Amino acid sequence: MPPTTAPVPPWRAWLVWGVGVAAYVVAILQRTSFGVAGLDAVDRFDTTAAAVSAFTVLQLLVYAVLQVPAGVLLDRFGTRRLVVTGGLLMAGGQLVLAFGEVLPLAVAGRVLVGAGDALTFISVLRLVGAWFPARQAPVVTQLTGLLGQIGQILSAVPLVALLSGSGWTAAFTSAAALGVLAVVLVAVVVRDAPHTRTRSGPPLSWATAGKDLTRAWSQPGTRLGLWSHFVTQFPGTVFALMWGFPFLERGEGVPQEVVSTLFTVYVVAGLVAGPLLGVLVARHPLRRSWLVLTIVAANAAGWTAVIAWPGPAPLWLLTLLVLALASGGPGSMVGFDYARTFNPADRQGTATGIVNVGGFVASLVTVLAVGVVLDATGGDYSLDDFRTAFSVQYAVWAVGVVGVLVSRRQVRSRLAAEGVVIPPLRTSLAERFRREGRG
Repeated sequence: MPPTTAPVPPWRAWLVWGVGVAAYVVAILQRTSFGVAGLDAVDRFDTTAAAVSAFTVLQLLVYAVLQVPAGVLLDRFGTRRLVVTGGLLMAGGQLVLAFGEVLPLAVAGRVLVGAGDALTFISVLRLVGAWFPARQAPVVTQLTGLLGQIGQILSAVPLVALLSGSGWTAAFTSAAALGVLAVVLVAVVVRDAPHTRTRSGPPLSWATAGKDLTRAWSQPGTRLGLWSHFVTQFPGTVFALMWGFPFLERGEGVPQEVVSTLFTVYVVAGLVAGPLLGVLVARHPLRRSWLVLTIVAANAAGWTAVIAWPGPAPLWLLTLLVLALASGGPGSMVGFDYARTFNPADRQGTATGIVNVGGFVASLVTVLAVGVVLDATGGDYSLDDFRTAFSVQYAVWAVGVVGVLVSRRQVRSRLAAEGVVIPPLRTSLAERFRREGRG
């Protein structure tokens, strides 16, 4: 924890962080709201599945493009200002979507949501390093990402209920109102650091921003974080943000209330897995990449089983798929742990922004590809169409795994040059078994 003039009560750190996480929960609600309304959007705007997926792709593109600028702004202006600004942008975007009935207004609304969302998550993560000891950081980082996924429950249950009952305008207006409430709470409670209401960095300049960006990217640990985020986050994001709900409801024929339950299971499973993964990361920091690769294997195995199943998959198999996908969110948080441990404090925002680009680039490519394939296969959203469309994920996994392996080798070479040698996993396991055998 940064030095302070007086001890900070633990309850205050948890309160500030908790309000920040509440703002992130609302951001996830705004981000995923269009996914659960995807088929409604096709009817409302009289368009196609590919066009609706392009809305989400545009939102993710805005998010991804703004990650590095957001990181630079975070290093300059601090958490509180960016989260307030992001919340107002998202609320405005949801209002535009609530009352818009033509395609250009819908596009404008999603752009605003993507821009506001881009400012939120990495800003809330900054609170972890400012308010908590280093030994707690991996677990609190995991909790930040996972508690934020409660926003998916808000999308899958109350928002879907509002859409079905009160209609499109009421649902998205309610989402906007919740965003304004989150902004007020952040403005009143959140402080960038102990004894500091807002903390500002050095004045912005192209030279300073370029130098920080170059230094962060040249650190192979940052690139390993990016590829770890890339390869673990996209399956769950694509499923929760856009195509999971239509796949389960239309393709697999699962009743809507059961689909909502599966999405709740997805969030709860992530909440359970996250702290466990955080503890493993804290205890075995030199084996983080193996945790990432294990999660990739679980996701790929889950989808392979569902795609290969003859006919609609049974509920137990779909539940296993959801549980496997739920590990992707915690897995992607390992990327931010790489950014934190391989970069100095004054470059944390920039490095975190770089890492956060990875998963969202993978997600937007996959969301768009799934929509294009669905339209190309006939556009009737049959189970076979969805199976073909979701198969595009294998290509994205292949790119991500190669990125992890290459950047991991570069990290280990850099560490070896500094005198830190990481023995192969099989050697470490053999040594542990030998010690336990002697014990």
